[in-house]
Amino acid sequence: MTVHGGRLALQTEGHGQVVDLTEGVASVLRASGVAQGVATVFAVGATVAVTTIEYEPGALRDLQELLDRLIDPRGDYHHNRLNRDSNAHAHLRAALIGPSESIPVAEGRLLLGTWQQVVLLDFDDRPRRRTVVVQICA
Repeated sequence: MTVHGGRLALQTEGHGQVVDLTEGVASVLRASGVAQGVATVFAVGATVAVTTIEYEPGALRDLQELLDRLIDPRGDYHHNRLNRDSNAHAHLRAALIGPSESIPVAEGRLLLGTWQQVVLLDFDDRPRRRTVVVQICA
């Protein structure tokens, strides 16, 4: 097995911002020259996640509202009390969704659906520099 890698560097605003990573991941894939394999996309950090979704305003708002109902940013959390912090909800949301996705590669392309994009979700309550690691395994 051969592994090719790349990194995407992002400045995010936090507060649930969703960033479309699809073109960046595809760029790493093109540079790798791999025709068949798997692309793994991993967000570095405990308050950030990676998933796939249709990257359009309605779906993004629906996701944000769902997460607000499931994990209230104003909740009374042990993490915030113990660490004098304010981002426990961000840690919980990131743990729920997870830091990575694996996407099959065929004929040098990511096998994503027509309306499916790879996205980063930054749940922290302040701006951050984010790193996304992309590995292409062939």
